[in-house]
Amino acid sequence: MNTTENVKDVVREKYGQAALRAQTGAGSSCCGGAAAVDACCDPITSNLYDSGQSGDVPELALKASLGCGNPTALAELKPGETVLDLGSGGGIDVLLSARRVGPTGKAYGLDMTDEMLAVAEENKRRSGLGNVEFMKGEIENIPLPDNSVDVIISNCVINLSGDKDRVLREAFRVLKPGGRFAVSDVVVRGNVPAEIRKNMELWVGCVAGALSEDEYVAKLAKAGFDGIGIETTREYTIEDARTFLAGEGLDVDALAKTVDGTFISGFVRATKPASAACCGPNCCS
Repeated sequence: MNTTENVKDVVREKYGQAALRAQTGAGSSCCGGAAAVDACCDPITSNLYDSGQSGDVPELALKASLGCGNPTALAELKPGETVLDLGSGGGIDVLLSARRVGPTGKAYGLDMTDEMLAVAEENKRRSGLGNVEFMKGEIENIPLPDNSVDVIISNCVINLSGDKDRVLREAFRVLKPGGRFAVSDVVVRGNVPAEIRKNMELWVGCVAGALSEDEYVAKLAKAGFDGIGIETTREYTIEDARTFLAGEGLDVDALAKTVDGTFISGFVRATKPASAACCGPNCCS
């Protein structure tokens, strides 16, 4: 069984390895623009940022990116806002957000992996941005006060948590009344084969831990959010399924037929009601 701590340990190890690969120049994914497409092998992480955005961040930030979407392109960030990126990795979405909110705003990045935080701090240094802060911590226990953030973003990280209800309660807690939840995540349509659910490598790869659309909506509502919606940004095909199932010791031909169109990348939106207040660590439980 995938316990919360078991999942966390595997995620920490694999994302630490990805950060080290990025630092050596090997790269972790293919999240850049058109120039990177030919080298891409992962249908989830490939070709997420256009050339304009790629030019706004250090190359190391692109190499360390492991997301499934581009929340900064969809979150409608405004100058002066405070943004928090859950599971910020190498910092690409934090840096892009910092530019969007400008010098009067603030962009926080939260990550539990020392190696990724080291990459993020180097990217911050190279960017020259002064309105960025990276923090070590877990998305189930956000180290920020109640009602302190205007927007929460995340890029294919919430599905990695073994306690998604707690993540969403924490997100609700730190958002200001009227604050916005605007994350990219892998979402499931229909039933997921047990062979995928139990595979830890696929969990880390943003597949096995994904919620269904109905589950995501229900969990957000339970946490207190309203204005909930999920917009499909990518839909994965049988051939995409072959890519992420290959090498996992699974019957790819049999499983691929069952998952065609089952996994999507979605942009998940929700709002903390303007009348909501949260005044302590247990008030959103």
